[in-house]
Amino acid sequence: MTDEDEYSVDSAREASRRDQLGAWVERFLASPGSDNAELGALLTGSPRWWSGPLKLPIDQLNRLAGPPGEPVLTPVADDDWRDDVDQMAEQIERGWEPPPVIVSYREGQLVLEDGNHRVESIRRADRDHAWAIIGFDDPESRERFIAPPAG
Repeated sequence: MTDEDEYSVDSAREASRRDQLGAWVERFLASPGSDNAELGALLTGSPRWWSGPLKLPIDQLNRLAGPPGEPVLTPVADDDWRDDVDQMAEQIERGWEPPPVIVSYREGQLVLEDGNHRVESIRRADRDHAWAIIGFDDPESRERFIAPPAG
């Protein structure tokens, strides 16, 4: 199995079906390309309730870094993005589906923990949704978020 297969939306769905999304997130963040085992340990070290993969509008993701004029905490000039952002955008335009981004649900907001470059690539490819895995601090928040609207 390649890394692309191991960390695909389908593999995340399978991990969710087995109730192993936390372990999937930890492995994904420690894998080559992500290289962020420390974040993986932080996000999975305390009890978390996971949901996903869910397709979310990228404009609802509170990004930590991104281009000026976009909803980000730290604007980064377009020229400062790595070349792979444009390459990923081209792959997305040709039908490639990037791995899900990792999001935390905090105080009613979706905070992008891992995937700034993927979200920027999706934006540049003129797409408006990203597959995401969402971590919650308690099961009640998770249930309220994923419950279908009343009506």
